[in-house]
Amino acid sequence: MNILVVGSGGREHAICHSFSKSKQAAKISCAPGNGGIAGVAECIPINADDIATLCEFATSKSIDLTFVGGEISLALGIVDEFQRRGLRVVGPSKAAAQLEASKAFAKDFMARHGIPTAKYVTAHSPGFAILELESGDFGDAAKPVVVKADGLAAGKGVVIAKNRAEAIDAINEMATLVGTAAADKIVLEECLVGREISLLMFCDGEHFSLMPPTRDHKRIGEGDTGPNTGGMGTITDASLLSSEQTDAIIEKIIKPTLHGCAKEDIPFRGVLFIGLMMTADGPRVLEYNVRFGDPETQSILVRLETDLIDICEATLNGSLDTLEIKWRTGSSATIVLAAGGYPGKPRTGDVIQGLDEAANVDGVNVFHAGTSRNADGEFITAGGRVIGVTAVGDTLEVALTRAYSAVDEINWPGMQFRRDIGK
Repeated sequence: MNILVVGSGGREHAICHSFSKSKQAAKISCAPGNGGIAGVAECIPINADDIATLCEFATSKSIDLTFVGGEISLALGIVDEFQRRGLRVVGPSKAAAQLEASKAFAKDFMARHGIPTAKYVTAHSPGFAILELESGDFGDAAKPVVVKADGLAAGKGVVIAKNRAEAIDAINEMATLVGTAAADKIVLEECLVGREISLLMFCDGEHFSLMPPTRDHKRIGEGDTGPNTGGMGTITDASLLSSEQTDAIIEKIIKPTLHGCAKEDIPFRGVLFIGLMMTADGPRVLEYNVRFGDPETQSILVRLETDLIDICEATLNGSLDTLEIKWRTGSSATIVLAAGGYPGKPRTGDVIQGLDEAANVDGVNVFHAGTSRNADGEFITAGGRVIGVTAVGDTLEVALTRAYSAVDEINWPGMQFRRDIGK
């Protein structure tokens, strides 16, 4: 089969790596890809938001299966357009992608289908958002409140404000932070307390198959300090969720979500990501994503033992309930290495040292997120999150030890990372 992966980050590198292990894959292409992805796939210079050109490429190159990595392509309707042209593609429709593309849509969807989540209100302008803070559920000026941009914001559109003053500052700065389109509406939420867990699953419109539970570390600084990022590291470990907690999430959240999608004629096919807060009152949905997370994907896919192409086929054919998806036992961890200046304006163009040495550490994969090559063929930094160092182990401690041992082999000027992932 000829495979096309759409995207350019560490997530897409991990997806291409998984496809490369399949005996069914004849050729893998990635659009646009990055410096590291070029080692396992042919990088095609087509941006992920150029839907028409991607369709033309898939048609002209007889692509048998397309896997969409990121949310922007899905929100623009890449799946609808590929299907209209008779092309086989894994991912939700544009209508179903609203679960991520609009925080307001997602919260209203949860309300319609009785899915437990935080109390919220949607404001249609910054001014109205500030008025909402001074009334109703947000009347206490000393209480924390979550401020969310309605639209896609690359993981940077959520601010957990400690009090009303910080919330007002976040509202006023949101458009500058994520752009006026994403901040056209503002969603305000009560601040939930508990342990945050990410639960991803393959969905075929009716059936689902869970992936190992993961935990992301969003903030740039150790001890969960500083601004939110796209993710500074993840772990997978069986201890993250008990079987009882998993059963509760399935009954109260996953089944109502998929039933709600079907009822609203937006059946969900692809990868569904549910961000959860495990509160004293049970699991609550923080957000939906309609694709693999980054860097959750890296930690998850290194444990996948079933052929990813077989999973894609079952997803498209509506037969996930007949496929046993197997996972490597144990745990995994990903440490993100970021450029200086991230999550603001990152420093780029620095030569990266030690990648081969890191990849030689037992149990380690090095995934490229923001790299390219210079005229001398050396890998250089080309984005905010640059490298994801991922390791597996029989225990979480082993996985983390291996990952950090590999991290110690890598360096470039201004490199930053967290030493407390998984702690």
